[in-house]
Amino acid sequence: MPELRDLYQEVILEHSKAPRNYKEPAHANHRAEGYNPLCGDRFTVFLEMDGDVVKDIGFQGAGCAISKASASMMTQTVKGKTKAEAHRIFEQFHELVTGHGHASEAELGKLAVFSGVSEFPVRVKCATLAWHTLEAALEGKQEKVSTE
Repeated sequence: MPELRDLYQEVILEHSKAPRNYKEPAHANHRAEGYNPLCGDRFTVFLEMDGDVVKDIGFQGAGCAISKASASMMTQTVKGKTKAEAHRIFEQFHELVTGHGHASEAELGKLAVFSGVSEFPVRVKCATLAWHTLEAALEGKQEKVSTE
């Protein structure tokens, strides 16, 4: 278990310091804003949808290490996926971080490092903010997403 905790911390810190897809894609045609009032995390998720497929994705904003790393890894995971696949991944990720799921590392890949978040319930909102914001962008919802 200590190895998993070390990996968890290493991956979170690395993605927090150098987030992937921290951008607004030039041809973004969907966007949503999310806010976690508990710790002040704020992100905008941008999508370039090609029909039902996430052709490109990016995010911008500020947040704690967990929320920024989660957003970074989310963008890598859902790029190229269909809306249905992105929704399914979100459900599996949410179950993982809340400790209610049985998604395997094979299903979630590198996102499995977030399994440690379930030990800190107050951090679940940090880990899922970008994902809830992604859901809103996929559905074309205009209201700001809040974790409260």
